Amino acid sequence: MTIDWKSESSKVQKQLLKDLKSFVAVKSVRDDLNSSDDAPLGPGPRDGLYKFSEMTGRDKFQLKILKNVVGYLEYAPKGADDQYVAILAHVDVMPAGDGWETDPFKAVERSGKIFGRGTADDKGPGLAAYYGLKIVRDLNLPLKHRVRFILGSDEENDWTGVNYYFKNQPQPLLGFSPDADFPIINGEKALAQYELHFAGRNSGRLKLLNFQSGYRTNMVPGKAVAIIQGNDLDTFIGEFKNYLSGKTVLSGTASLEKDRLTITLEGKQAHGAWPEQGKNAGTYLAEFLKDFAFSENAKDFLNYLGTVAHQDPKGEKLGIASTDKVMGNLSMNVGIMHFIDQEDSFINLNIRFPKSTNNKQILEGLNSSKPKAMKEPFVNKGFVQEPHYVAPDDPLVRTLLDIYQKQTGEAAYDKVIGGGTFGRLMKRGVGYGALFPDAEATMHQANENFRIADLERATSIYAQAIYEIANLD
Repeated sequence: MTIDWKSESSKVQKQLLKDLKSFVAVKSVRDDLNSSDDAPLGPGPRDGLYKFSEMTGRDKFQLKILKNVVGYLEYAPKGADDQYVAILAHVDVMPAGDGWETDPFKAVERSGKIFGRGTADDKGPGLAAYYGLKIVRDLNLPLKHRVRFILGSDEENDWTGVNYYFKNQPQPLLGFSPDADFPIINGEKALAQYELHFAGRNSGRLKLLNFQSGYRTNMVPGKAVAIIQGNDLDTFIGEFKNYLSGKTVLSGTASLEKDRLTITLEGKQAHGAWPEQGKNAGTYLAEFLKDFAFSENAKDFLNYLGTVAHQDPKGEKLGIASTDKVMGNLSMNVGIMHFIDQEDSFINLNIRFPKSTNNKQILEGLNSSKPKAMKEPFVNKGFVQEPHYVAPDDPLVRTLLDIYQKQTGEAAYDKVIGGGTFGRLMKRGVGYGALFPDAEATMHQANENFRIADLERATSIYAQAIYEIANLD
């Protein structure tokens, strides 16, 4: 049987693009402050699931939504057995953050790309995979196994939905997540969060009243704001201008009102798995402030962030660096920095580590390098995801690489990343696109975008991939 996958993909692109624009308009950001029994993760993630259900229902698929946190649809053609292969995507997105040139929740086409929050992570790739499944269904192709398309609504946080799914549903035989890179991601580093809590004490003549930077742990903060109280604050303004001069990526403002100075620093957002691609506004602002005459925990907070944790993407200054031949280097992102005078304050680190180290060793390293005056230790926040690896000779990996090479004519190779995808939930699970090697990665950044031509290429690859892996043993 010869199938022109590229031709079939071309036929659905107009509707796919229309769907993506309406999908981006759903602000599906987790919002715990507005959670309810009907919307456990806030209204946005729930609405994202129901928007997807609306689109799939139009196409005569039924999306079953469980607890309003996860959904799945199943394609079971005649002759398919009870086992299934899984495609796992997600409807939730990161907060928009700062620095956008357009409305992040109104998709805009420009220069062959579509801009908007979720276009790359993961609404665009998720729709490409869905349309790949639709092509297989519409061609009535024979499959050995069923196919389930599973949609999480909390991938950017705690994986609440998919964890519920995997505890309460039959397990897949194998599968992939369209939430990564081509050619394939067959290995993922361990992933964990670490938090240090302390009282926001500083009683000197110069006081740090407030310091805020970071929306989410897995995002390099693009903005930081500090509020300072004291006398002779005029000197800060000139020195801040001097600090920014020569740092072309950074910008900022300083405004004085009576005895309070507000300093805002703009850096560059990036995905927390690749902190070196961003400019962490929080640690840069701390670097500027650390040499001023703050006292007690405020001084320790600024010195730790501005000296020890600043520009330390491999965790070398923190004493936690580690590497191995398969998974590469540990990565560390200072994701959230929160200081309020006389109140609970904290630092949150997002760390992805290879098999050459472990959670216990990282905790030991962090607690050895933290300020001694801060008595509480670093502790884990949430769960620790262990390293995940599928051997290159697994038929799943070989099949997907072969499809990529044949459709693109480009070299196909396996790869390990620091990012975490739903692929790791399956013993034989991988990340598979939709970011092509020559495309700019804009996930978690301002002006997130995806090349429109790549949506068509990805749809074609996904259609063939679903057909072939659903016929694997």
